[in-house]
Amino acid sequence: MKKCRRCTKPATLHITEIRNGEAQALHLCEGCAKDYLNTVSVGGAAEESATFDSGAAPEGESEQAPDARDSLTCPQCGITFKQFRSQGRLGCPHDYVAFREELVPLIESIHGDLQHVGKVPRHVPGISRKQYDLLKLRTDLKAAVQNELYEEAARFRDQIQKLETEMRQPSG
Repeated sequence: MKKCRRCTKPATLHITEIRNGEAQALHLCEGCAKDYLNTVSVGGAAEESATFDSGAAPEGESEQAPDARDSLTCPQCGITFKQFRSQGRLGCPHDYVAFREELVPLIESIHGDLQHVGKVPRHVPGISRKQYDLLKLRTDLKAAVQNELYEEAARFRDQIQKLETEMRQPSG
């Protein structure tokens, strides 16, 4: 679920505006949407840009000025953050590190989380699904231990042992 651009509440209104020839998405909660709509109806979209967007950056969003962010460059491929924003594509895997501060809030606002939780095809053999589950459990176990959540880690350990036992047994 997307977060409101102005506060931490879930966004319930999604607006796409064209400003200076670029499409810009605006995700707002009910309260902020009312403020936005009042501002737009009173002053128009041009004034809205100056008044409504002048508030603080959304929680977790980089405090750097847009011009400073735009000039960030990946040392590996040379793409700038501005180029990424205009193209919608990163140049190489190192961009995730180079632009981390700017990408994290962007990815969270679009996907609602930083970890991909995708679907598994229906026709995947059972063993492949179990291998995927085993990998996920091991990752969860490692995270639980790092965060000192030992009871949770013990549950993951037990699930891993059970799954490994199931995988060793011949299917028949």
